[in-house]
Amino acid sequence: MREAARVASRSRWVVRGAVIAIGALLVLALWTANMWHRTPVAGASQIEVEIPRGASVGRAADALEAAGVIESSELFEALARTIGKDRPIQYGTYAFPAGEGWGRILQRLQRGDTVVVRILIPEGMPSVMVADRINAVGRLEGKVPPPREGSVLPATYEARIGESREDVVKRMQYAMAAELDRLWERRSGNIAVETKEEAVILASIVEKESGVPGERRRIAGLYTNRLQQGMRLEADPTVIYPITRGRPLQRRIRLSELRAVNDYNTYRIDGLPAGPITNPGRESIAAVLNPEVHDYLFMVADGSGGHAFARTYAEHRANVEKWRAFRREKGI
Repeated sequence: MREAARVASRSRWVVRGAVIAIGALLVLALWTANMWHRTPVAGASQIEVEIPRGASVGRAADALEAAGVIESSELFEALARTIGKDRPIQYGTYAFPAGEGWGRILQRLQRGDTVVVRILIPEGMPSVMVADRINAVGRLEGKVPPPREGSVLPATYEARIGESREDVVKRMQYAMAAELDRLWERRSGNIAVETKEEAVILASIVEKESGVPGERRRIAGLYTNRLQQGMRLEADPTVIYPITRGRPLQRRIRLSELRAVNDYNTYRIDGLPAGPITNPGRESIAAVLNPEVHDYLFMVADGSGGHAFARTYAEHRANVEKWRAFRREKGI
């Protein structure tokens, strides 16, 4: 009888133990599922975590736990290697909202959704100012000199926290080279440039002269006509560039500067200047490679931000007088 009682007692403890174990596993499973799928509350604070280059899932999990992003690095790593199929994670600085689900955390690590800084390079920004802007952006490494004029494609770029500014410039230059190749393949037969480098030079002038985006192809056509007829371009921005290297002149051009002899002043030299005078955007490059077909040879500001175009010098002189009258009326 006593033996039977002991056996029954042991059986009850085994059953109880099994129930407790199953219950514990269920609790762990429910807790894990909640951790994996939970959604952070609206307005949750952001927690930044640095994942080093070459870090394993385990090392990343340790960093996440140390920062308070996850509750268990061991469990996160185990789930990442099973549910996440052990796909590699990307290095960089991440910002996770407090309480974000582990599943979304892992997805972001695998996609490389790092904290980024955005750098806007507007169309027509000269390289000296491009360098100023990149060097002023915080959380990047190193300093950069002005890149080669005309080598940067104006656009909005994203950079990883801690990325070198030199690498950012290289990416901007690669984007320009790729876009120039693409546009060159689509060029028309009626262009005045023979190389991609010449296209960038002429596009930089068009960029500086185009106050109204819709005039780009017309202005490109005008300069194409002048080049093809052996006329000098006589573009004011080419006079200013040797003086300021692209920065605003902030005054009117002096007569002595119009007469200055250098490799850029298109009032004194034939053909194109020695190099670009700014970083032209894709639309200005496209305009030079597909200029509007017309017979305009002259243009002058019309007071609206655009230009009045003329076919003959007599028409141009009349437009100039209208411009001068406008300036007198406005007290300029």
